[in-house]
Amino acid sequence: MTRRPPPRHHSRRAALQVLYAMDLVAAEDGPRRVEDVFEGVATHFDLHEGARAFASELALGVASHREELDACIAAHARNWRVDRMAAVDRNVLRLATFELLHTDAPASVVIDEAIELARDFGSERSPAFVNGVLDAIARGREGAGADGAVAAAESER
Repeated sequence: MTRRPPPRHHSRRAALQVLYAMDLVAAEDGPRRVEDVFEGVATHFDLHEGARAFASELALGVASHREELDACIAAHARNWRVDRMAAVDRNVLRLATFELLHTDAPASVVIDEAIELARDFGSERSPAFVNGVLDAIARGREGAGADGAVAAAESER
């Protein structure tokens, strides 16, 4: 019996690809609205209405909190600047950090999903890198609450 991934997994895959496309578009054409990029990318996915809405919520959430997310990631990714990370790793981290800080999804689920995305789309080293950074963020969140993790990220800039 083959295990089917949960519907939210498909939403996260779509959201990641939207975020990746936004990085490419920003590098080529300057910033574009996330809704426009989402619509362009989402046409390639067969997502039911609920999964599509969740993917959109994730992509919009990451886009609207990008500076905060990047600061948090930078504070926990020792010796790595966010802009120097591989685009897939950077966007997997943004997506998962958004879920850790702004949703009630369990940290273990968020981290497992992020590792799976890194495994599917990143390099051989991506899963371990993503796991290490997200584990540090999750531990910081548990120790200080979500606001504490963000404050710690901002204070280390």
